[in-house]
Amino acid sequence: MTKPTIGRLHVLTDFRFQQRLSHAALAAAAIEGGADTIQFRQKTGTIRHQLHEARPAAQVCQEASVPLLIDDRLDLMQAVNAAGVHLGQTDFPIADARRILGPHAILGATATTRAQAEKAAEAGADYIGFGPVFPTSSKANPASVKGLAGLAEVCQAVSLPVIAIAGMTPDRVRAVIAAGAHGIAVMTAISTAPDPTAATRRFRTALDAALSQTKLAF
Repeated sequence: MTKPTIGRLHVLTDFRFQQRLSHAALAAAAIEGGADTIQFRQKTGTIRHQLHEARPAAQVCQEASVPLLIDDRLDLMQAVNAAGVHLGQTDFPIADARRILGPHAILGATATTRAQAEKAAEAGADYIGFGPVFPTSSKANPASVKGLAGLAEVCQAVSLPVIAIAGMTPDRVRAVIAAGAHGIAVMTAISTAPDPTAATRRFRTALDAALSQTKLAF
């Protein structure tokens, strides 16, 4: 069994800020637009309801050969045979998750400071979701905005891929990649867009252009 590579465009499904599309429908739309990783994110509801929503999303991702990550829940990840899990600072500890899931699962870790990123790397994370890089309204009490300087510091401090989170727009992608980020994570800019596929495609185009320019610079 081979661990999937860490994608560069992580699209988080969402049912809090929009209710017109299911997680599966959002996943399908994002994949069509160029997302190479889908993260199932649902903070509310019973585990049975989350399973009901996650299973179709997992099927969409499996059919497209795109890794599905589950936000917060190891049990949900295992139940739907997802590629991995993304864990926050107050979620299941990374080291324990690695021990339970083994070496082939993708483990992402949220970090809002350099120290948190370094600790997650030491504990066995595969990538760091760092932010908020820019202001965001998707969380009730977001950590203080870190900016591009904070992002660059963490990218230099850890050898893991760093996925920039919060406040992402296509216009900001170039600066984020220039700061050292491996990729970006996007939620409401895609999930609440009139056309999520087109919105994803705009991010994909901006990301590919930024990555191409970064390669040419070295």
